[in-house]
Amino acid sequence: MSPRMSVSKRAACVTAALKSAFPDAECSLDNDLPERLAIRGILSAQCTDKRVNMTAVDLFDRYPAMELLAAADPADVAMIIKPCGLTASKTASVMDFANKFCNEWGNEVPSDIDKLMTCKGVGKKIANLIAGEIYGIPMIVVDTHCKRVMYRIGLTDNTDPLKIEKDLDKVIPDEDKIAIGHLAVELGRTYCNARNPLCGECPVAECCRKRV
Repeated sequence: MSPRMSVSKRAACVTAALKSAFPDAECSLDNDLPERLAIRGILSAQCTDKRVNMTAVDLFDRYPAMELLAAADPADVAMIIKPCGLTASKTASVMDFANKFCNEWGNEVPSDIDKLMTCKGVGKKIANLIAGEIYGIPMIVVDTHCKRVMYRIGLTDNTDPLKIEKDLDKVIPDEDKIAIGHLAVELGRTYCNARNPLCGECPVAECCRKRV
């Protein structure tokens, strides 16, 4: 493929190649209840999904219902979620989410992005994750992997996640928007890592403009 191919053609090529390479790609955060997925999303900031899933087991064993979490001692919550890092801010965010869930949102996780983002610790990335995974709304999650690989491949010239999301939104069809984030994570973990990308083995090499 020519490095000068149109962005839309490159996007189609990349999406097809990733689907073929990673047919089972899915969200790596455990997803049992909507409110628990949202909490895991909050805990995932600057933390691995594996660590978040492990920590969440302890958190939800201690507080199996949001009402219990909303009424919890923040110091106890902080001790449980400490392995995820950023303890003070994440504790405040978890408590804020539990309180909004119980007292403002009628014990339901909102599908509205703006409403979700009124919660501490819920930015556009986590709001998109919630809307996509819980409600199937076609939203793109731009995490660290997605940011890196989409820039390298040539589907964006931006490094700001919000701008990257807008660029991808233009060229990724709705039916692939939720999946593309998961596929980007798989690509970033398996081939397109930050320091030593395996370009010679990469399944999207023929679509990539960078070939770093």
